[in-house]
Amino acid sequence: MLKDGLTLIHEHITINLSKVKGTDDTNLNCKEETIKELKELYEYGVRNIIDVTNLGMGRNVEYVNEVSKRTGINIVQSTGFYKEPFLPDIVYKYNVEELSKFMINEIDNGIDGTDTKAKVIGEIGTSKDSFEEMEKKIFEAAIIAQKKTGVVISTHTSLGTMAVEQAKLFKERGVNPKKVIIGHQDLSENLNQIKYLISEGFWVAFDTIGKNNYVLDTEKIKFLYDLQENKMIDSIVMSMDITRKSNLKYKGGIGYTYLFTRFIPMMKENGITDEFINKIFYENPRKIFGV
Repeated sequence: MLKDGLTLIHEHITINLSKVKGTDDTNLNCKEETIKELKELYEYGVRNIIDVTNLGMGRNVEYVNEVSKRTGINIVQSTGFYKEPFLPDIVYKYNVEELSKFMINEIDNGIDGTDTKAKVIGEIGTSKDSFEEMEKKIFEAAIIAQKKTGVVISTHTSLGTMAVEQAKLFKERGVNPKKVIIGHQDLSENLNQIKYLISEGFWVAFDTIGKNNYVLDTEKIKFLYDLQENKMIDSIVMSMDITRKSNLKYKGGIGYTYLFTRFIPMMKENGITDEFINKIFYENPRKIFGV
């Protein structure tokens, strides 16, 4: 499932949240510019990207397949549903069992009538400080689908909140925590929460690197160093979660390579070892996906 190389655990090759967000910036439809940046990522050793764009988020299977073909990067695609208020109509119309069957079909047979099979359930999410009714329905359906297919679940936590509630639900339903990546914990500003998730066996994603408007990268590095010193590096994965045109270089943004040109050097300058970095981008993703 994964090529031999580095993996970014939570990205969107194309995404369209503009209807809700009210700005075309959140319609990431700049294919040629994305391809140019991903070719640069390839030169840094990236061979896999987990694309967690699902139904209701502007998922476009053929678009992603073209980007993968032209860059040489293996892009893993997903099934599932996001969070309020970005949910498609079927979330409101279908019951839990019907939603689970929808996901299972995309895993077993292909997404949107293509032969591209979903290999992840994600990103399924919760609202800020709240687990909404439809979000709970999605989680219950995802749990059924995960148990029947064995695929990995990748979650969204709004500003890092509700992660403990997500973890407890998975544990109560008997989901193997090693099949769950709990996202956006670098935005939580709660190191104790992160350590709790790790102690419970979950994968923890620092996957909004470069989004200093939420939490400074310097603060994220302090957390990473603490986790390293407490021998918790076997549970961390990383990405940037680029979702806007303005994130890309052609619009003056930091671009995908920021991880390698800026953030990893900052990690090293602050005492984070090559061993930890290798685990984040190489060893841990391979463990998640059974390579």
